Amino acid sequence: MTAFSHRWFTSINEIDASVWKSFFATNPFTEHAFLFALEQSQCVSAETGWQPHHLAVYENNTLVALAPGYLKSHSYGEYVFDWAWAEAYQQHGLEYYPKWLCGSPFSPIEGPRIAVACTQPEQVYLYITELLTTHCQQQGWSGWHINFCTQQQASQLTAHHGMHRIGVQFQWQNHGYASFDDFLAKMTARKRKVLKKERSKIAQQNITIKWLQGEQITLAVMSQFCEFYQRTYLKRSGHMGYLSHDFFVLLHALMADKLVIMHAIRGDEVIAATLSFKSTDTLYGRYWGALEEVDCLHFELCYYQGIEYCIQQQLNCFHSGAQGEHKIARGFAPVFTHSVHHVLDADFSPAIADYLKREQQHLRIYHQQCTELLPFKSAS
Repeated sequence: MTAFSHRWFTSINEIDASVWKSFFATNPFTEHAFLFALEQSQCVSAETGWQPHHLAVYENNTLVALAPGYLKSHSYGEYVFDWAWAEAYQQHGLEYYPKWLCGSPFSPIEGPRIAVACTQPEQVYLYITELLTTHCQQQGWSGWHINFCTQQQASQLTAHHGMHRIGVQFQWQNHGYASFDDFLAKMTARKRKVLKKERSKIAQQNITIKWLQGEQITLAVMSQFCEFYQRTYLKRSGHMGYLSHDFFVLLHALMADKLVIMHAIRGDEVIAATLSFKSTDTLYGRYWGALEEVDCLHFELCYYQGIEYCIQQQLNCFHSGAQGEHKIARGFAPVFTHSVHHVLDADFSPAIADYLKREQQHLRIYHQQCTELLPFKSAS
């Protein structure tokens, strides 16, 4: 007879890195090193509202599932927005926080959130959802949330207690392009002209772009990027951003082989930079910073250079982050994202389920409308 058990971990370092890697092997944002850097730098902690609370599940004492988890005291840095739910709770004299969240902090990147390795995954998912619900009841938490999981995982989780939520992001897909011009050739003449004009402005302003990878990314380069990131956040949001200098130093030490930094250089000065992650088939554009505003530089550095890189490296996808309808005209197609939610309150749960049903209808229409706005020629 199958016997499941579990254990909670308050630090990713309590789980051996090699064991974690055997479960999470393909996505940089669920790698042990990435999550360790966030914890070690104190970017995630009880003080920041991201208290590590990771889950391990065992079948007859054999590890069969892992999930990166956090006890949340707010909803910042999640990119699946439930502020309205929290406000409704507050208006009715209820506490929405703390809640338990399974995901990668500050990273709206889809991937397996619960890694399962056994011959009976359906039983594992059932055990986990029942465990989470019971644990939330015992601890007085409002519920549990699993953000940016795969569609398949969302289906498995919603079969047992969870409510499915979709979102829309914009991603670039490499259809075997030989060059950036080959990519442009698939666009209508009017759209192609706009992109060429934007790119020409960079050369006209005497700006060159340089890619740095692996050993080319020195500690000094990473420190400079951190300054760009924090200055840009401060100007835009009034704070220094979620990530600290210590985090970027650890990222450099632990994951340099997964990083790509792109510099915008005028004369001898680096005036802007992006930091991306890469897997075997995808480039993930994550962070951007600049010393000054330069016409079309954001488009060049954050979008066009990433496309160039994917074509040259033969990567299948360029994931440039959440939101951004302006990406459509630049060839980024809408894709659905998935999350699963469970709230314990018997009055709020059906209300949220109804909201998600109506939201999903709207987002499916929105996805279709965005698809129709893509700049490519019609198939003949």
